[in-house]
Amino acid sequence: MDRLWSPWRAPYVQKMKKMKGCLFCKAYKSKDLEKDYVVVKTAHALVMLNIFPYNNGHIMIAPRRHVAVLEDCRPEELSDVMDLARRMMRPLRRILNPSGFNIGMNIGKIAGAGIDQHLHLHVVPRWQGDTNFMPVCAATKIIPQSLDDFYRRLRKEIKG
Repeated sequence: MDRLWSPWRAPYVQKMKKMKGCLFCKAYKSKDLEKDYVVVKTAHALVMLNIFPYNNGHIMIAPRRHVAVLEDCRPEELSDVMDLARRMMRPLRRILNPSGFNIGMNIGKIAGAGIDQHLHLHVVPRWQGDTNFMPVCAATKIIPQSLDDFYRRLRKEIKG
């Protein structure tokens, strides 16, 4: 059996274990959007950068309400989450020019959810060859842009 290792995720998992309260609930209430990397807020959802991204431009979209499973979401929450995913495609394409995207949810710890008490959708830009020798052989993922720089570019692109 082949194994896919992602040791660069360990700092994120350890930070989440120590964190008091919910990352997404705190981000939605935040007054300092840039500090918390909140890109967009709507009535029922938010978009924020993943501070331990799999790839440059990795964003997360979460409902405002603290809800853990898809079947407990209200129609307006699901609508906002999916609409934000749709709305984020153009600015991500313009800024990063990815070859494609992975979009998905990990629901529950066993399914890989690092934060399993608050449902969230991952949007991960992908490029040809983005899984190269560094993560495979050296257990090192290279993110070519700082979070601060990408955050500013994404907010500027969204504002138009």
